[in-house]
Amino acid sequence: MIDESMANAADALIVSAMAAYTLAMLAFLVDLVTVGRAGRATGARRELVTVGGAGPDTADAMVAAGADAAAPPTPVRAGRIGGVAVSLFFLATGLHLASVLSRGIAVDRVPWSNAYEFATTGAVAVSVLFAGLLLRREARWLGAFVVLPVLLTLGVATSVFYAEATALAPALQSFWLVIHVSVAFIASALFTVAFSVSVLQLVQSRLDRAGNGRERPALMRAVPDVGALEAMAFRLNAIGFVLWTFTVIAGAIWAEHAWGRYWGWDPKEVWSLVVWVVYAAYLHARATAGWGGRAAGWIAIAAYACLLFNFFGVNYLFVGNHSYAQ
Repeated sequence: MIDESMANAADALIVSAMAAYTLAMLAFLVDLVTVGRAGRATGARRELVTVGGAGPDTADAMVAAGADAAAPPTPVRAGRIGGVAVSLFFLATGLHLASVLSRGIAVDRVPWSNAYEFATTGAVAVSVLFAGLLLRREARWLGAFVVLPVLLTLGVATSVFYAEATALAPALQSFWLVIHVSVAFIASALFTVAFSVSVLQLVQSRLDRAGNGRERPALMRAVPDVGALEAMAFRLNAIGFVLWTFTVIAGAIWAEHAWGRYWGWDPKEVWSLVVWVVYAAYLHARATAGWGGRAAGWIAIAAYACLLFNFFGVNYLFVGNHSYAQ
C-alpha cells in the first residue's frame, strides 16, 4: 500500500533540494572567482615587493600609499563565501536524501525501481560522495562542477522521468536489486565526480597551451593544475571501475536467478559491457606511454557518455528485459 502523504513529502523535498543546490552552485562559483582574484592580487603584490631589488621599505611605502586598500577581496572574505557554499550544499544534500528516504518509506521498498527513482537516488549518491570529499580534503573548487550534473539529473528526473509512487514490479522482487543497483550507484557517483575533474583537466590543459602571457580566467585560477587533476580523475575512475566490474558480475548472477541464463545480450547488458570496456581502455591508456594526459581525459569523457546512455537512453530506445525500469 502506498503512503500518499510520504510520497507528497518526497516530491516537496526534492523541489526544495533543487533550490538549495542552485544556491550552493552559485555560491561555489562566486567563491572560485573570489579566491582566484584574491590569489592574483596577492601574487601581484609579492611580485612588486620582490622584483627589481625592492625591499621591506618599498613594501612599507606601498602600504602607506594605500595599495592594499584598493586590492580585491582577501582570502578571508573568500573563505566566508566558501563556507556559505558548503553549508548550502550540505543542506541540499540533506533535503535530497530525505526525499529519497521518504519515497522509500512511501512505497515500502528500496526507492529505485523506475527511471525517476533511479535518477534521484543516483544523484544523491553523487552528492553524498562529494560531501565525503569535502569533509576529508579541501575540494570547494570542485563544488560547482559536481552540483551542476546533480541539478541537471534532478531536472530531467522531475520533468521527463517522473513517475507516481507504485509497488515493486515482480521482476525486481529480489535481494539482488539491493546488491546490484546499490553498487552501481556508488560506481556511477565515482565516475560522475571523475568526469567533472576530467573536464576541468582538459580546460586547464587548453589554457596552458594557449598561454603566451594570456591571463588565466579567475574561475580557473583556484582550480588545481593539470597533473593534480589527472591524478585525481584516475584514482576515482580506478575505484569506480572495480565497483562497475562487480556490478556487471552481480547483474549476471541476478539474470541467472531471474531468467535462467547469465548473459543474453540484452541491450542493458550490452551497454553495461560497453561501459566496462571503455573505462578499461581509459585505465590502459593512462598507463601507456603517449596516451596519458589529454588523450586519456577524452577517453574518460567518452566512457562517461556511454554510462549516461546506458542509464538514460537504453530503456527508451531499445526493447529488452530491463524495459520495466522506465
